[in-house]
Amino acid sequence: MTKKTDQTVILALIGSPRKGGNTDLLTDQVIKGAESRGHVCKKLYLYEFDILPCLDCRACKRGSFTCALEDGMQMIYSELQDADIIIFGTPIYWYGPTGKMKLLIDRLRPFIASGSMKGKKAMLVVPSEEGPDCCKPLIDMFRMSFHYLGVELAGTIMAKAYERGEIAGNPEELRRAYNLGFSL
Repeated sequence: MTKKTDQTVILALIGSPRKGGNTDLLTDQVIKGAESRGHVCKKLYLYEFDILPCLDCRACKRGSFTCALEDGMQMIYSELQDADIIIFGTPIYWYGPTGKMKLLIDRLRPFIASGSMKGKKAMLVVPSEEGPDCCKPLIDMFRMSFHYLGVELAGTIMAKAYERGEIAGNPEELRRAYNLGFSL
C-alpha cells in the first residue's frame, strides 16, 4: 500500500490465528466505520507472515535504520510507514498478546531509532474470555510501547468473547467497534 492521496490510511494488523474469529470480526467493524468516513483501510493477518524473533543485533540503530533480518516483516515495515493509524488486534493469551503480535512488537525497533512512527495513531482491539478487566497488563504493555515509539493511543475495544465468532452475537460491542472506526 503506497499512500497516494490525502486520505487517512488505516492498517489493521490481526494477531489472531483465527480468521473470522472475534478479533477479526471486531476489527472489521472498526474498518467499516472508518471506511464510511472515506478512509482507506487494509488488513494484514500476521499468521500469514514469517516473522522471526529480534536478535538484538542492533543493525536497526545504524545507517538506514533497517532490520537485518529478511522475512515477512520487510513488507509489514513498508505498510507501517504508509499508515496514519494502525489497529493492533489480538486476543488475550496469558494476559498478553499472541506470539505473532509480540514478535511484531519486538521487531518495531527500527522505528525507535528512526523516529518514523512519531505522530501516528494506534488503536487496540482485544477480545478475551474474561472481558475488559483482564486486559490491563496488555493495554499497559502497548501504551508503554506506543509512548516509546511516539505513537498516540487513539482508542481501545476490549470485549468479552472467547468461542470463535461469539462476538457476532453481541450487537452492542459490534456497534462500539463501528463507532470507534467512525470517530476517526
